[in-house]
Amino acid sequence: MNYEELKSLALESGFTHTAPLDTATIELKQDVRDMCAQGCQQYAKRWSCPPGCGTLEQLRGSIYCYKEGILVQTVTKLEDEFDWDGMMKAQNLHQEHFLAFLEKLHASHFPFLPLGTGCCMLCKTCTYPDTPCRFPRKRISSMEACGMLVSEVCQKNNLKYYYGPNTLAYVACVLM
Repeated sequence: MNYEELKSLALESGFTHTAPLDTATIELKQDVRDMCAQGCQQYAKRWSCPPGCGTLEQLRGSIYCYKEGILVQTVTKLEDEFDWDGMMKAQNLHQEHFLAFLEKLHASHFPFLPLGTGCCMLCKTCTYPDTPCRFPRKRISSMEACGMLVSEVCQKNNLKYYYGPNTLAYVACVLM
């Protein structure tokens, strides 16, 4: 599947912007994982989040076996910088777009690795760390959980990240 076909599927799924992704531009950083540990309430509580999603070395093995992919983005306008409801609505919309996109990609039968936004929400309560993930093939880790600084990945792949005051961009990717 070429980029134009991927782009078409992504836009049909509701994303506002896309860009080709060269995996050689991806750098997995411990600093980003450390931010997860310090600031995310899901850290060490889900298989999709650090440390459950694997070490950086394990993730490098999974990510760098892919050569290319697509960045997908949902950009929304907020009432103001404190518009929490608008942020949550945008995040939910982005997740809907991403799941619809993945459903279309599954029909293509190409191998791919989806990296989303936020933590996996397939299960109301994650089994981490007591028992294995119920849905390991459906589980989606975020780009940040893998150590990616999303703004840097966007910049290196010519996808705008900042759209002005009171806007928010949610970004995910699929590696192929």
